[in-house]
Amino acid sequence: MNKATLETNLRNEILAAISSYLSEKYETDVLTVSASEITIPVVDAENNDKFALIKVSIPRGTRNGNGGYDAYDGYAAAEDYTAELAEKAAKKAASAAKKEAAEKLREHKRAIRATKKTEKDDDNQYLDKEIAV
Repeated sequence: MNKATLETNLRNEILAAISSYLSEKYETDVLTVSASEITIPVVDAENNDKFALIKVSIPRGTRNGNGGYDAYDGYAAAEDYTAELAEKAAKKAASAAKKEAAEKLREHKRAIRATKKTEKDDDNQYLDKEIAV
């Protein structure tokens, strides 16, 4: 068997196992929509009809420039994705901290303005009487 046939057979076995599980779990028809995709009808929390689409692929990897492929490494892909999620979470936390600091600064400036306005009002309160004297 050639590589493509082996990959196709493996993909079909996985799709069959997933189809069997979904059919039993959700008691619904599992519909084949392409050679590598299946779909099932589902209902969301508000009872709206939706479809879940499941795709199974056996990736070969990236082209290496020599007419072949560098093998796909699922472990490396998972590590990269975990690092990407951690980076996004760090950016989100930094953004939240920056927003919080900016809000504290605005609040501090408001307090200073309110204090200056109160002092100014206090100074002008007796100004007319002092001039008249």
